Amino acid sequence: MEKIEHSFLSIRGLNLHIAHIGKGELGTVVFLHGFPEIWYSWRHQMIAVAEAGFRAIAPDFRGYGLSEQPPEPEKATWEDLVDDLLAILDSLSIPKVFVVGKDFGAKPAYDFVVSHPDRVAGVITLGIPFPSKLSSRDSLPEGFYIFRWGKPGRAEADFARFDVKTVVRTVYILFSKSEIPIAGEGQEIMDLADSTTPLPEWFTDEDLAAYASLYEKSGFKFPLQMPYRSLTKWAYESDPKVEVPALLVMGEKDYCLKFPGVEDYIRSGMVKNVVPDLEIIYMPEGSHFVQEQFPDQVNQHIIKFLKSHV
Repeated sequence: MEKIEHSFLSIRGLNLHIAHIGKGELGTVVFLHGFPEIWYSWRHQMIAVAEAGFRAIAPDFRGYGLSEQPPEPEKATWEDLVDDLLAILDSLSIPKVFVVGKDFGAKPAYDFVVSHPDRVAGVITLGIPFPSKLSSRDSLPEGFYIFRWGKPGRAEADFARFDVKTVVRTVYILFSKSEIPIAGEGQEIMDLADSTTPLPEWFTDEDLAAYASLYEKSGFKFPLQMPYRSLTKWAYESDPKVEVPALLVMGEKDYCLKFPGVEDYIRSGMVKNVVPDLEIIYMPEGSHFVQEQFPDQVNQHIIKFLKSHV
């Protein structure tokens, strides 16, 4: 961890934080985090790809972690994340990258590929396939966590009952399970786990402290806006073709696989209609946090893909 360096870049009017490591003899890999994650969630992968000859860069998205908050978070768009990434690469004079995205970070990863294919050598996503209209959450009940957190004020009131560390702890516990987090009537999402529920065995108290310290700085205002109050723009109006090599690493115990239509979209091969050069790897015991749960296995899959497309 001490090998990872940290810098701040002035990007489109905001100071954005990036973690980075490696000289990049073979190229550059950019890692895009999800929620409740941060650059730190890629710590294992960053060190591994650097040792394999690549330069690893993991930004904190605007409004997350050590990056500056945008002045009007309610106006956040997915395009902001794509434009920030492009500006980061231009600022560092990096002509072409591999992009790795997880959770909602898969969306800007693919958006960047579609918008700037000449800047991408390949794309890898963990747990989330190419965003498609074929997957609809409309059939899920009102207590579905995305519906709850999508309502302004609902999550804020839920989270405010606890300190930041407890919120992050609870979300990590819920998201590491194989069932979709759904609250019952008269129940909030934070009520689905309590202090007696153990952390996953692969997630240490030190890890929790690292996440908590970063969310204590950033708060949850922007993370609730992006992604949860921006998901109406998740899928493309018309599916474009992804023209670069792609890899999807899917934990078979990732609750996202139970979103309506997602498993069929992946296993039937429909996803390859828009991402024709796609390799899919299933990890039978993998959860939503597969890169932290099984870092060595995920690192091997990532590095094999990178080296086959240098």
